[in-house]
Amino acid sequence: MISFDFEYYKPTSINEAIQLFQSLVEQGKDPIYFSGGTEVITLGRVNQIQTDAVIDIKGIPECLVLKKDEQKVTLGSAQSLTKIREMQLFPFLNKAIVEIADHTARNKITLGGNICANIIYRETVLPLLLTNSEVAIASPNGLKQVPLQEVFNQKLNLEKGEFLVQVTTEQSEIDCPFVCVKKRRQWDVGYPLITTAALKKEGYIKAAFSGLSDYPFYDPMIEKSLNNKQLSKEERVDQALQQISVPILDDVNGSAEYRLFVLKNTMLDVLDELEGVGNV
Repeated sequence: MISFDFEYYKPTSINEAIQLFQSLVEQGKDPIYFSGGTEVITLGRVNQIQTDAVIDIKGIPECLVLKKDEQKVTLGSAQSLTKIREMQLFPFLNKAIVEIADHTARNKITLGGNICANIIYRETVLPLLLTNSEVAIASPNGLKQVPLQEVFNQKLNLEKGEFLVQVTTEQSEIDCPFVCVKKRRQWDVGYPLITTAALKKEGYIKAAFSGLSDYPFYDPMIEKSLNNKQLSKEERVDQALQQISVPILDDVNGSAEYRLFVLKNTMLDVLDELEGVGNV
């Protein structure tokens, strides 16, 4: 049960949502945007989040788009993970989605909700970072389209009053070979330990990670080491591990040492998968 009262609004256009947010702020309220609402409910029950007004973006058509043309795929931020996976528009993203929570939860969790969540994992952002995806962000100054890598640093950095509308990815990026591996401490149950996502484009491997630190991340220095083919695969992975600059989690799910052990073996598997076993 949520211990606080809040006003609920469901605008039908981007402009209405932006104006509503500004109006509520002027009234002294602290509004938030939401789509699936799972985090508001979950964190609200334990008093980790409070608001006096929520703005539901599921009534905005641009936030519900799911389409593919010859050049790109466009995904609305308010679409559920289940719906996105069912449409089969983005296999790499689908692989990340199927490992998130369970089917019932994925029916409620939205793409934007996962990307912008407070939970540390946020696995949907991994394939989007690696495929040079762009995000459409609604702001008081209009709709802006920017590369995800430019606005995602530990989290999606939105200004007050902004919200995520869509994610677009070029078809040429979606067609690249990929691997997405989620490791848990206990088989297929419990919280994830580490998720490793990787793709290969024009012979070059890119990788991003979730669960190693308390936020998802992508680091070009790590992939530079992974692609140093003058070294053996194990040497490349060892060198890549030395490039990790984020604080490594050490908690009840796994020690920092154990996480690095799992990551090393996962990276070796990724290289085998994308380069072929036996290739150096």
